[in-house]
Amino acid sequence: MALLDWRDARHFDAARDLPCVLCGRPTPMRSHDREPVHKVCAEDWRDQHPASDRFH
Repeated sequence: MALLDWRDARHFDAARDLPCVLCGRPTPMRSHDREPVHKVCAEDWRDQHPASDRFH
């Protein structure tokens, strides 16, 4: 499992939580495309879809 490096502040929305696009639970985290998604959800999804560049 490759871990995502989301230390950049752009991956965090302090203003509001939105439902994760993968699990539906609230999260302040955002993907590089600004999708609301937990880092662990994105890492799990990426492991299941290795050919995709959706989360990087």
